[in-house]
Amino acid sequence: MKFKSVYWILLLVGLIMGLILALQFRVTREIIRNAPPQERTAALYQELEESRENREVLQRRVYELRDRLDQSVAGPELANMKVELDRVRQLAGMTTIEGPGVEVTLNDNPNVLPPGQDPNNFVLHDEDVLSVLNELKAAGARAVAINDQRIISTTEVRCIGPTILLNKNQRLSPPFVISALGDPDTLTNSLKMINGVVDSLQLWGIQVDIKKVDKVKIPAYSGTLTYNYAKPK
Repeated sequence: MKFKSVYWILLLVGLIMGLILALQFRVTREIIRNAPPQERTAALYQELEESRENREVLQRRVYELRDRLDQSVAGPELANMKVELDRVRQLAGMTTIEGPGVEVTLNDNPNVLPPGQDPNNFVLHDEDVLSVLNELKAAGARAVAINDQRIISTTEVRCIGPTILLNKNQRLSPPFVISALGDPDTLTNSLKMINGVVDSLQLWGIQVDIKKVDKVKIPAYSGTLTYNYAKPK
């Protein structure tokens, strides 16, 4: 009986060992079968080395750009950029500017009109205001405002009944006070030329008052900027 028990134990152990060996053989065979060939391993190693080299090149480029940025911030280049930015903002009308100039006040004809006269000929229109603005700019005015509304390159002046529409959102009514920054004598003489813009307006009784001032303040443009075609880069 003891011999039979040992026999069955040995048989069971043998079967278990056989199953273990068979399972290990199968797993090993699958690993060998699925393992990449030697060429593939070499290619992957080469790609890894190239990626490392590219990373080092990009890292050096980052360091170079950081050094240039630090130099720009600390050096005179940034100061020059700020000066240029301030100059452009001033030319664009985005800053308040002060200096000598003139103040031109325009108002409708206050007199009673003769019978049969067209009243539209004796009141201010957008073309009248534009004529004064163009004359001032031609005479070298550095900045212009109407009733404290800055005139810039995109400003439109349009008639809306007895008022004018400025910068598409400011509705102004007479009297119109036009402030212009520039040489007071030059600006005044340009308006008072014989048969010039003032003579043409006064012919219809339009009131024109020109005053030279030592210090005129032109406010910054307060509206919004919109572009139909221009796009920032």
